Order: sequence, then structure tokens, then C-alpha cells
Amino acid sequence: MKNGAAEWETLLLGVLRRHESVAVAFSGGVDSTLVAMAAHKALGEKAVAITGDSPSVPRKEMEKANQVAAQMGVRHIVLGTQEFSQDDYLRNDGSRCYFCKSELYSQIQSVQAKLGFAAICSGANLDDLGDYRPGLIAAKEKGIVHPLIEAGMGKAEVRELAQFWSLPVWDKPASPCLSSRIAPHLEVTPERTLRVEKAEDLLHSLGFAICRVRYFPDDLAKIEVPLELLPQLQELARQIERELLQLGFARVEIDPRGFRSGNLNELIPLTQKKKFSLTSPA
Repeated sequence: MKNGAAEWETLLLGVLRRHESVAVAFSGGVDSTLVAMAAHKALGEKAVAITGDSPSVPRKEMEKANQVAAQMGVRHIVLGTQEFSQDDYLRNDGSRCYFCKSELYSQIQSVQAKLGFAAICSGANLDDLGDYRPGLIAAKEKGIVHPLIEAGMGKAEVRELAQFWSLPVWDKPASPCLSSRIAPHLEVTPERTLRVEKAEDLLHSLGFAICRVRYFPDDLAKIEVPLELLPQLQELARQIERELLQLGFARVEIDPRGFRSGNLNELIPLTQKKKFSLTSPA
């Protein structure tokens, strides 16, 4: 189905108007920002954006989420989440996102009576259904609704409508949580996520807007940037290595294959993926 931005607007607002009031799980990325804006347009003060805060969230991302919510005029609340106190999350066996989202949605549900919203919305879009997303299992168990999926919108349509609405994040690159940089079966700790955050902040300051610092056993950092930027990265390799060693990494490597979103999922056993597949009983 090919629609223009105005048609997507009508569809998405129609989905939100089916609810009397909503809370949107809001990270500040383009997907959840679009849902938060749509909820605000459709329901006004009966919509609230709620952001979960923990050591897995870069400080810059938290600042941007606050700024974007203020620019949109959406009521915004920040809740602390406690996934780092859960052994199932720290174990990082490939199901970490399930426990993270379950904790986030539980925290949102804990303020539901106080804030008086009828439904909780995510920013999941159609394209997410084709990826390994344990968090969607948690959403199913918690009764979370997915307005973008209901409206039939994938990532391209999300960006199209976000640009149509002049949202400041319409072309923002994906920015998964810091814990996603930790290799499966290597324990997630606040110290490791902070190390990754500082390393990626360094790369951003050197002009690499899209980058990942993957954390592997024995404190190995593998750096990924888009293939066309590898020569630029190589020129700065010694400086970057020196600064990452100062952060506490023991070794630093550049991945010659370049940036590949979600590539650590390749290290998750197939049996684990099947366990948290959307086609499995929830």
C-alpha cells in the first residue's frame, strides 16, 4: 500500500483516537517520537510520554529526549528502571531485551492509576517484526499496543511522516541502548556501559555520527563505522586506541566489515532465538 504523508497521518491519528488516553514508551528515537507526537495531536492532554532511565541510556540521549518532548509540547515523565538489579538481565544470554522491556512496561504500569491513562503504546514498526526482538514478547505479555504496526507503517513511512511534521529527529540514526553493545554471554555492568558511552562520545566528537563500539571478552573494543568512513577512521586509529585504552579497554580493533546494525545478534544461539520468537507461545 503506497500512501503519502497526509494519508499516513490520517491512519496513525485514527489508530490513536481509538483510545481514551495513552502513555507512550518514549526513547527520543524517531519511532517513539512520532507516536508521542501523534498521541498528542489525537488526544491532547490525555497523552503522556514516559522515558525509562538507567545506566543503559546514554546521557546525551536522555538530554535529547527531554528537549524533543519539550519542543513537541508533550507531557513528559522520566521513570528510573531497575533492570541492572536483575540477574536475568545482567546474564546477557540473548534475552536481555525481554527483561529490559518487561521492567520498563512494569514501571509504566506502576504509575497508570496515578496518571490515569488507559493504554500503553510502543514505537515498534512493521520492520521490527522481521528482526530478533525479545522486547516484543514482553510487550505482548504486558498488553502493550503498537500504533505504527496497526497503521501499517514501516521505518520508511515513519521517517516520511516525521519529516512531514517537521520533527527534529526525522532523520536521526537508530541508537539502541548501550547494553546492546555488550557481546552475548558477557555480563552487562554499569561500568561496561559507561565505558562504551565514553568511547562512542569520543568517536562522535571526531566526526563519526554513526558508529558502534562493541564490547567483547577480555575488554576488547571493536569499532564499527560505515565502510566509506574506514579510511578516515584508520587515519585516527592511534589516537582513538590511546584514548580507549585510557578508558579501560585492553585492546582495540577496527572491524573491516564496517557498521552493521544488530550484528551481535549473530552470536545468539538459534535455540535462544526460537525461545523468544514472536511465533512461539507467549
